[in-house]
Amino acid sequence: MATDGVTEQRGYKPFLPMLMSYVASGGSLVLGAAAQLLTFAILARWLGVHEFSVFVAITAVANIAVHLCGLGAMECLVRRVARDRAIYPQMLGHNIILTSGSGAALVLLGAVVLPFFFTLSPDRMTNVAVITLMLVTNILLVRVIVLTEQIFIAHTDFASANKVVVGFAAARTVAAALACIAFGATTVASWAVWQFLCHVLVAVCCMWSVRLLGAPSYRLVREELPQGLYFSIPFILRALRQNADLLVLSLVTTAEIVASYSVARRILESSYLSVEALNRLIYPGSARATAAGLHHALQRVRRVLAAATVISLAAAVTVFVLAPILPYLFGKEYLSLVGFARTLCWVVVPLAMWSVAVEALGASGDHAARAAVMGFGSIAGTGLAAWASWYAPPAGTFISFYVIEIAMVVASWSVFLHFVRRDRQAAITFGSGSA
Repeated sequence: MATDGVTEQRGYKPFLPMLMSYVASGGSLVLGAAAQLLTFAILARWLGVHEFSVFVAITAVANIAVHLCGLGAMECLVRRVARDRAIYPQMLGHNIILTSGSGAALVLLGAVVLPFFFTLSPDRMTNVAVITLMLVTNILLVRVIVLTEQIFIAHTDFASANKVVVGFAAARTVAAALACIAFGATTVASWAVWQFLCHVLVAVCCMWSVRLLGAPSYRLVREELPQGLYFSIPFILRALRQNADLLVLSLVTTAEIVASYSVARRILESSYLSVEALNRLIYPGSARATAAGLHHALQRVRRVLAAATVISLAAAVTVFVLAPILPYLFGKEYLSLVGFARTLCWVVVPLAMWSVAVEALGASGDHAARAAVMGFGSIAGTGLAAWASWYAPPAGTFISFYVIEIAMVVASWSVFLHFVRRDRQAAITFGSGSA
C-alpha cells in the first residue's frame, strides 16, 4: 500500500540539476572563502599580535551571540517557505521581530559587560562606544545579511544566495585592505569603524535586493518559537565548545601557538564551506521530501553523505598540499602554522559526515532530536577539549578534536536512522489502520 507523500525518485538523474547548480556556484564559493581568508590575513599582519588577539576575542563572543540573535527563526523561514511560498510574509515578519528584539538585548548586555574585560581605548566612554559598535556590526548587521541569504535559499534562488555570500566576503576584504593597507589602521578601534561602515553598506544592499519578494506581516508564529530555540541552542553550545580550547591554550601555552592555532582553525572553517554549500542546496528539497516522513528521504540523504565525504576529502587534501604557502600570507612569525593546518585539515571529513545527518533531522522538523545530539556533543566536547588542551597542549587539543568529531558521526547517524525507522513504522501502522 502506498504511503502518503511524494516518494523520492530513484537513481541519480533527479540530482543532475542540483549538481550543475553546485558546480556553477563552486567558483563563486571558492572566491568567497579565499576572500575571507585574505581578510583574516590582512588583519593578522597589520593589527599586530596584541590588537589582533583582542579582535579575535571580541569576535568570538559575537560569534556565540549571533547564534542566539533571532532565536533560530531563520531555519523555520527556510523550512516553511520551501514548502509553502504563501507563508513568506508571516515568516519574514516573525524573523524581523525576533532578530531586532533579541539583537538589541544582546548588544546592550555586551556593551555593559565586555568593557570590564577588554580595553580598546584609554577613554572609558570611547571604549564602550567602540565595543558597542563592534557588537552591532557582528551581531545585528551580520544577522540581517545572513537572513537575506536564507530568504533566497527558501525561494530556491541559489544564485542570488551565493551573490550575497561572495559579495559580503569581497566587501570585507576591500574594507580590510582600505583600512589597513591604504589608510594604515593598526588598532581594533580604528578597524571597528571601517568594519561597521562595510556591514551597513552590505546590509542596505541586501534589504534592497529582497524588496520585491514581498512585504513582511509583523506577527509571531508561536508554534515555531520552540523549534527555533531547539535549532539555535546547539549552535550556541557548539560555539562555546569551539572557543574552550582557545581559552585554555591562551592560559598554558605561548602566544605564537595560540595565534597559529586560531589561524589553522579559521582555515578549517573555510574548508568546510564547500560542504556547507552542498547542505544549503539540499535543505529546501529535503524539507519537501521529508514532509510526509523522514524515511521518504533516506536514499537522498545517503547520496548527500557520499557527495559530502568526497567534497570534504578534496578540501582536506587541498589544505594539506597548500599549507606551506600560509606563512607568506600571515607572516613568518607563525612558526607552527603549517604543521597545525596539516594536522587539523582532516577533521573536515567527519565534520561533513555528521553535518549531513543533523541537517536531515532539521529539514524534517525533528529539532528536539537534532538539538539533543548537537547539544550533548557540544557539552561533552567542551569538557574534553578544555581538559585535553590543559593536560597536553597542543597535541591533546588536536586529539580531542578528532575524538569529538568521530563521536558526533556515530551519535548523529544513530539518531537519524532511529527516526527513519520510527517514521517508516508509523507509516505502515497508519496504512494498516486506514485499510
